[in-house]
Amino acid sequence: MQEQLKITTTGELLEHFPRRWVELGELTPIHQLPVGEQVTIVARVVSTTKRRMQSRRGFLVDVVVSDDIDGHSGGTLSMAFFNGYDADRRLSSGTRAMFHGKTALYRGALTLNNPDFTVLDAAENPSDQDLSPIPVYPATAKLASWTIRTCVDTVLDAINWDAVEDPIPDDLLREASDSLEPLPGLDQALRDIHRPRQVSDAYRAKTRFALHEALILQGVLSQRRERNATRSASTPYPRREDGMAALLDDRLPFTLTEGQTAAGTAISKGLDSTQPMSRLLQGEVGSGKTLVALRAMAQVADGGGQAALIAPTEVLAAQHYRSIVSTLDVLATAGQLTSWTGPATDVVLLTGSMSTQARHEAMLKIASGQAGIVIGTHALLSDRVSFAQLGLVVIDEQHRFGVDQREALRQSNPGTHLLVMSATPIPRSVAMTVFGDLDVTVLDALPSGRKPVATHVARMEHGPRIIGRVWEIIAEQIQAGHQAFVVCPKITPGLSATDANTDSSGLRLSLTAPEHAAAVEDMVERIPQIPVLQGTRVAALHGQLDQPTQDEVMGRFVRGEIDILVATTVIEVGVDVPNATVMAVLDADAFGLSTLHQLRGRVGRGQAPAVCLLATRLPDGHTALDRLDVLAETQDGMRIAEADVMARGEGDVLGSSQHGFGSRLLVLKVLRHASLIQLCAAWITKAREHDPQLQAYPALAGEIAAWEAAHEATSGYLEKT
Repeated sequence: MQEQLKITTTGELLEHFPRRWVELGELTPIHQLPVGEQVTIVARVVSTTKRRMQSRRGFLVDVVVSDDIDGHSGGTLSMAFFNGYDADRRLSSGTRAMFHGKTALYRGALTLNNPDFTVLDAAENPSDQDLSPIPVYPATAKLASWTIRTCVDTVLDAINWDAVEDPIPDDLLREASDSLEPLPGLDQALRDIHRPRQVSDAYRAKTRFALHEALILQGVLSQRRERNATRSASTPYPRREDGMAALLDDRLPFTLTEGQTAAGTAISKGLDSTQPMSRLLQGEVGSGKTLVALRAMAQVADGGGQAALIAPTEVLAAQHYRSIVSTLDVLATAGQLTSWTGPATDVVLLTGSMSTQARHEAMLKIASGQAGIVIGTHALLSDRVSFAQLGLVVIDEQHRFGVDQREALRQSNPGTHLLVMSATPIPRSVAMTVFGDLDVTVLDALPSGRKPVATHVARMEHGPRIIGRVWEIIAEQIQAGHQAFVVCPKITPGLSATDANTDSSGLRLSLTAPEHAAAVEDMVERIPQIPVLQGTRVAALHGQLDQPTQDEVMGRFVRGEIDILVATTVIEVGVDVPNATVMAVLDADAFGLSTLHQLRGRVGRGQAPAVCLLATRLPDGHTALDRLDVLAETQDGMRIAEADVMARGEGDVLGSSQHGFGSRLLVLKVLRHASLIQLCAAWITKAREHDPQLQAYPALAGEIAAWEAAHEATSGYLEKT
């Protein structure tokens, strides 16, 4: 079990919860079994044969069973077990057993492949335990679900429950039970989740373990928040009315929004403190977070400190560098910041793709303090880079930088102020779970002049006219003097042009699989051949191009020398082209909602109306279309964020990964269990007011300490690029 599932202790085994439970219900005779459905039968084995597979290694166990109704044989059913050691050993002729699985047709006959089974005793009818819901565990090819179930049963029967203390305090369990439903204690919950008498028992146990996880998470985050408040004192950086930050404000060609002003005031106050600031800056796409961060970095540079802006990729780091130098305008001539009264300081970019000489020069400026603002990936915070006086770290794209990474950053840079930014609106329950160690500032308004982007789903299954209209809309915008983005999921096409049918639409309409999604290198050649787009100036932009080439292409697009920019998601963040009024996202179903929302924010940044067209080849009724419809129906970033979290999962909220279903949380879902999270947050806050170390709750304190110990070795996160 250690080799297959990395399970080494009985506790880990009991925490290996079933992924579902099969409710047996009324048994179905063989002759009444439907095709393609989960069924349960009680039958007697007629014959068992074992044979080797011809096309691959291993063997098959063929089992034929017959109904055993009132002592008379009924219909027969064939079953096949792949490498079925257990079936070969236990299902001998005459054995009576209960089988559960999904029916299928094989050569015209009904069959069950690899069904779950339980051998029954000699009694006339199955026992109550036999008729209980069957737990189905996450398993492997060499470790079947029923083997795991047998191991769990052995452990459950051997535990001395009197020696096991429940980490959930009685008063919290009662409060949760009063507000939701009666929840069991630890011992009963483990029995109910592994041996439920009915499925409702198992789901009630899952709710109880969600409460358990929420309590541990809030305990961890509460301790980290307190630890952050008592870390090494930081250097205060008061705002100077004659400094570069003030000069920047004076030279801005627009007025700051109320949200930007309020956020800037809160951040400025945090920087002017001996207690390290730890703050999340959250705002919609285009709400002006980078400008707020730049004002904070200039304030630190005014005080003689250094500010580092950390981006998740080199592409985004380079885009931030260009954007910041452009925003600073005459204050940053040739990348050098100057004020009328203070010393000059440099704006420096440091990435791994720079030449050795350029990287060496940048590192010297950082080490000497000549660089007041430094931009790069979080490799900036490794031991190889030495700062003269690092006063502020700004982390962009927070959803790619987890809680453990933040903790590692604080440990390796004590006293440094921390500002993290999220362009994806975050539901309150998610923020409480993921960002409970940070103060939260929200930018709740877009800059003046920004208009909603009209969004439409172009369903190509409805005929070639649909994608044809996408190209017509782009052509109309170009004729009006505007520019367009065409976004593709891939850089290189999966097939050559001879491998699939194409038409004048420019897309291979016959291909719908993700591996055949639209590619930049393909579309940049096809778009000029589309009749309505002939003569347009088209260029490609993607992450495999070297940085000088990317800079050159983006510069031409900004200057209006390119009509259509065919790109990957490298344009997701940091691209500001007010003249771009239309975006077509090809095979939009290949992207997550948050990414699509970010991409859509690249248009509509000027005064002209903008449109985003989400082209998809999926058929009507496909579940992936639901998220495209959400984007088309609303500009509400919070609703989009909630839908995205529900679709993708919460991710590893206390680790380095913030996305996908690779969560270390077993059952807690931050949207579904929002009330539990809030309940636990309130309980932890109240309990620690009088008992900071939770000494009255040793089992709970022990689990919190165990989690912290398991996440101590986090410095490696800072080496990743």
